[in-house]
Amino acid sequence: MQYGDQTSFKQSLAIQGRVINALLMREIITRYGRKNLGFLWLFVEPLLLTFFIVMMWKFLRADKVSTLNIIAFLMTGYPMAMMWRNASNRAIGSISANLSLLYHRNVRVLDTIFTRVLLEVAGASIAQILFMAVLVAIDWIPFPQDVLYMLIAWFLMAVFAFGLGLIICAIAQQIDFFGKIWGTLSFVLLPLSGAFFFVYNLPTQVQNMALWLPMIHGTEMFRHGYFGETVITYESIGFLIVSDLILLLIGLAMVRNFSKGVEPQ
Repeated sequence: MQYGDQTSFKQSLAIQGRVINALLMREIITRYGRKNLGFLWLFVEPLLLTFFIVMMWKFLRADKVSTLNIIAFLMTGYPMAMMWRNASNRAIGSISANLSLLYHRNVRVLDTIFTRVLLEVAGASIAQILFMAVLVAIDWIPFPQDVLYMLIAWFLMAVFAFGLGLIICAIAQQIDFFGKIWGTLSFVLLPLSGAFFFVYNLPTQVQNMALWLPMIHGTEMFRHGYFGETVITYESIGFLIVSDLILLLIGLAMVRNFSKGVEPQ
């Protein structure tokens, strides 16, 4: 690569960074406002939801029916599932909410989708880190066995959330009613994501079917990083990576296809 090409690439990258940053700031202000907690709701909202679920399990004494720490089990499944679910739901309205900004030549349809998904992933990530840190500090859950493995699992599921968001947004753009029913469909997928069970505890035939779902591999991988060898998990990193790449390629192709017909208003 020649010097001129390097300079052009750096300028393009800088412009892209400014576009994403501007869209992020606009999205935060539009969604949460400038007053009171403002952008803090970005991670306070998922934090409170997870806190409510954990408290419910805690006071129902769910830990009495298993030797496994039930709160840790919940914390290693539910927040991750909510991340990709909320990201895909938010991706649906990303274009209509930013339609007027498409007049700017540097703002593309893909930028608006990426911004919304990034915001959801960031909020879920911050909430997960803070809540787990608090639970470890008050000795409700033990410290994770392999933090790096958990981070890799979270990153792969963030990529999954982006790919899924692209596809769902593209379908909703072509089929109006799909955007309205996806919330229900994603809610149905929530218990199938592995958030509330180990694959090991399923019947053998059901295990084989369940392992075709990429979300289960992410959850199993995250739990393996947390619990270590004290639990049996069936994740396949290779399968999850291939699934992420396929979703990304399909999603990018679908977005590119319908973007040509999107007119700024």
